[in-house]
Amino acid sequence: MESFTEDHSKLLFSKEWLVKVDSQSSTPYLFKFTYSSVDLTACILVTDTKTAWAEVLTSNQFARRWRACNKLSISLLPDPDEEESWRDRHLALLGTAHTLGGFQELTFDVAKPTLGDLALELECSHWKWKWEPTFLGPKLSAEILSKHLIMPLISVNHLAFSSSDVLGDLTPGELEKATDKVGRTARRTADTHLRNALSKPRVSTTLRRMTAMFNFLPELPAIITDAGTPDLRVPAAEIPSPKITARDSEHKPNDYDMESPREPTPPAMPQQEDSATESEDEVTAPKQRSLLVSPTPSRHLRDSGQPPSASLSKDATPAQPSLSRSRSHAKAPASDSDSSPVRPTKKPKPPEDSNEDDSEEERRQRAAAIKSGAAAKRGTRQPLKRGGKRF
Repeated sequence: MESFTEDHSKLLFSKEWLVKVDSQSSTPYLFKFTYSSVDLTACILVTDTKTAWAEVLTSNQFARRWRACNKLSISLLPDPDEEESWRDRHLALLGTAHTLGGFQELTFDVAKPTLGDLALELECSHWKWKWEPTFLGPKLSAEILSKHLIMPLISVNHLAFSSSDVLGDLTPGELEKATDKVGRTARRTADTHLRNALSKPRVSTTLRRMTAMFNFLPELPAIITDAGTPDLRVPAAEIPSPKITARDSEHKPNDYDMESPREPTPPAMPQQEDSATESEDEVTAPKQRSLLVSPTPSRHLRDSGQPPSASLSKDATPAQPSLSRSRSHAKAPASDSDSSPVRPTKKPKPPEDSNEDDSEEERRQRAAAIKSGAAAKRGTRQPLKRGGKRF
């Protein structure tokens, strides 16, 4: 048995589909048959619209099967020419039976296969025949069904819906012209043809309703003629309003509530040489005044634990430069006020003459107390205060 090739498929393009139904399983089978009178071969294609089977018989195989089905002598005729003529006549008879008119006269039955994957028996009142095709495989089956059945049906359907005339009322010549026109268009651009054939609302919805009806759907879709243009804009996201509860209604301080507002910093003013000396004098002057108004020397001696002579020398030495600095500071603001009008106003300082007199009298009293050796009065201890340091 020869294998089914693409050449055999091309020979079947010009053949019509023949239909037989298995009465036991109610399965329809579609047939395509072709034969060659040159090499006396026969080929058949069978499908149930889901799977495809095929069988190719050579001249010797055909003659052997015909004799086996009709219970004839298997021996060949003595004359080779007569044998070849006999094969040619019976093969033509089988071809005639596989036509639209002859196939209706044959009875059909599915038998148990012995050589192939499927066994189909055909019988008339004069002779019997049996096909035993083999499965072509899923890939080749899909390709054959697409070329031989699906694409032609789509094109014929397009012709039926696009034609202004009823196809049943056309003459064979007019129908051939209309079919050839649609076929040429489909052959050139198959993709465009399929789009035009199935994108029409009337065709698509009719096919949809037929599919639903065929598969027993309870609700059948409607057939429409205008699909319209839907709105394809992205819908805006709906933000659900938050549910306010009693706990949420109480105000909770957030980070931005806790932050204190920052005041803008004023621009830095350029400092002059006189301002530097004034700022230093302002820092040192209060510290010197606090040193002059310190507690009695006797308390200071008891707190430090040093002899009176040593403490007196340490306290007396830094007092003289402080007086000179305080005198120079009293004279300085008069000249600087004219040069820097933007400088903030300063508080007036008390006159320092009384402080100087008091400090002189305190020194004299301390010296007299040290010389006389009088006991110092005890009192509340005060922290030791020293003069300010200049950096």
